[in-house]
Amino acid sequence: MGLFSFIKEAGEKLFGSKDAQAATVELKQKPADPVTQEKVNQLNRAAADSIKAYIRKQNLDARDLNVTFDGATGTVSVFGTAADQATKEKIVLCCGNVEGVSAVNDQMSVTAKEPEAKFHTVVKGDTLSKIAKEVYGDAMKYQGIFEANKPMLSHPDKIYPGQVLRIPAA
Repeated sequence: MGLFSFIKEAGEKLFGSKDAQAATVELKQKPADPVTQEKVNQLNRAAADSIKAYIRKQNLDARDLNVTFDGATGTVSVFGTAADQATKEKIVLCCGNVEGVSAVNDQMSVTAKEPEAKFHTVVKGDTLSKIAKEVYGDAMKYQGIFEANKPMLSHPDKIYPGQVLRIPAA
């Protein structure tokens, strides 16, 4: 559990409409207006629903999964109980690797306790092989990183700067 930082400008473009991004603008313009506050709340709920749908699209789930979004801070909060540590971490990454999200407040628990994986933020020039060489001392162990990030990764060569990846223990 904890607060994880992400690069707000990088990630899946789930908030394709202007509505999800409008929550921050409207809140700053008229914070005392109850109509505006209700609109902001609606937009935040819509963004949270989009993130939750994205998690489910990745075939990830947790008991009592609940996702909230605060457009003013770009923070997602995620709650529920995952079956294992890997699923929990993948759900957190699904929440954070979304354009417009700068932090994830992880309030999830796990049924089966396991060691936590490390997270790595991809920078320009990174490849899974390069990351594997840095972390494990062996570039050929890139497949383990790829497998640890499925289904969010569909191909080992399709990573992008700002994306956060799970790096399991060797």
